[in-house]
Amino acid sequence: MPSVKNDQLINLINSLTKAEKRNFKLFVKRLQSNQNVMFVRLFDILEKVTTYDEGHVLSKMEGITKSQLSNLKRHLYAQVLKSLRLIQADKYIDIQLREQLDHARILYEKGLYLQALRLLERARPKADRVEMHVLHLEIVEFIKFIEERHITRSRRVEGKMEKLLDEADLLEQGISNIVRLSNLKIRIHGRYITMGHARDQKDHRSVEKYFKDELKKINENTLTVIERIFLHQSYMWYYYILLDFENCYNHAVQWVDLFDKNPELKSEDPVLYMRGLSYVLATLFSMRRYDRYVIELERFETFSKQYAKNFGTTQSIIHFMYLNTARINKHILEGSFHEGVKLIPEIEELMKEYQNHLDIHRIMVFNYKMAWLFFGAGDYDHCIQYLNEIINIRAAHLREDIQCYARLLHLMSHYELGHDDLLPYMVDSVSRFFGKMKDLNEVQKTILDYFRRNVATTSPRLASRQKLKKDLLRLSEKPYERRAFLHLDMLAWIDSKISGKSLSETIREKFIEAGG
Repeated sequence: MPSVKNDQLINLINSLTKAEKRNFKLFVKRLQSNQNVMFVRLFDILEKVTTYDEGHVLSKMEGITKSQLSNLKRHLYAQVLKSLRLIQADKYIDIQLREQLDHARILYEKGLYLQALRLLERARPKADRVEMHVLHLEIVEFIKFIEERHITRSRRVEGKMEKLLDEADLLEQGISNIVRLSNLKIRIHGRYITMGHARDQKDHRSVEKYFKDELKKINENTLTVIERIFLHQSYMWYYYILLDFENCYNHAVQWVDLFDKNPELKSEDPVLYMRGLSYVLATLFSMRRYDRYVIELERFETFSKQYAKNFGTTQSIIHFMYLNTARINKHILEGSFHEGVKLIPEIEELMKEYQNHLDIHRIMVFNYKMAWLFFGAGDYDHCIQYLNEIINIRAAHLREDIQCYARLLHLMSHYELGHDDLLPYMVDSVSRFFGKMKDLNEVQKTILDYFRRNVATTSPRLASRQKLKKDLLRLSEKPYERRAFLHLDMLAWIDSKISGKSLSETIREKFIEAGG
């Protein structure tokens, strides 16, 4: 049995719902032994704490040595997982299929190979229906194993064995496609997480060459539904990195449409469906297509009402991240920042609930989105609070773009607050940080130059602001500079400075003029 780290056991127990804790205690009642009584006592102690304190545990369990406690923890960890497996089996078909494979193995070892064969034949179409190629192939290979070693009734059916062998060949090809496609989409996605969008023609050529070389290895004409979804995922990330949002949107839509045409997949893999919806919304946000955005957001909300009540923890976390990001983006599009800020307490509460499950990248993006809401609402102190969370994260390898824009927004917030004494220091600090970053674009340089020239005053001349606007408009026409405006709407901000209106009013007016 593998060793269990203290935080793993605590986190597992703390993740249990009340129903799961009740189920565990009912489960262990069937196991009558001194050791089982002891690990139930350990469970009762650990479910009341959030951090592991070995001294506290030993004081509560008299007569137990450290080495005995270590064994007890491993045993408890395994038993909790076994009890959870019993609950989860009805929800997840892959658990059901593995259980049927296990039962078939037991039957075979008992000499009941025909019963094992019948069980495998029942499992086979289930695996095929949900396109679980690896488990499906394992089932087919077990059937072949039995057919090879024993004389069964299958030989009486003409062509049955040939169909089985053809099925194995097709599954092998399908698994090869899945591996290549999943590798492709993970690598392309990883490129975005690390660096963000393509910064120049060199980046463009590098991504394009890699993607096209990988696609040559895949026969797109023989793909199953899941394989086609993976292919659209890969295309979507490819075009998203290249800032081709129209093609990105088209592939995200085709991804979601495949789920709509195969509705049983929504129950089997709701996370993959939600990811598709979130990318449809993300590309519409990037293209500022509000009319379509609200339709797709409503589709997400409807899906949530129908399916969210049956979500497990991981599914609930994904649902929380994607849906709340989409809700925030709607307010950013509308310029309704004060309304958007009202979402933040609930988001904060859920972030705290899921704090052990959220990765740094997601936390960074949420903090930036919430900071922008506060900035748009004119609450610069709270904006700075959320930006400090990003600035203080030790994750230089993640989203250099977000880290750069966070520092610019941080500078802008202090500028708005009139912190003239801090601005020279802050401009120098941002300059030093930018000097370390590879992901620096002309928009960022232009904004920093503006603050450097006007560092002595928070009320620069109108001509200086108009020049910045002219420079930003020119840059907004350049393909690789447009990405900057997705994260930081500097044009709207400088317009608000020129007109004397708030940022919220400025964006709202533009939104209404555009027919929103």
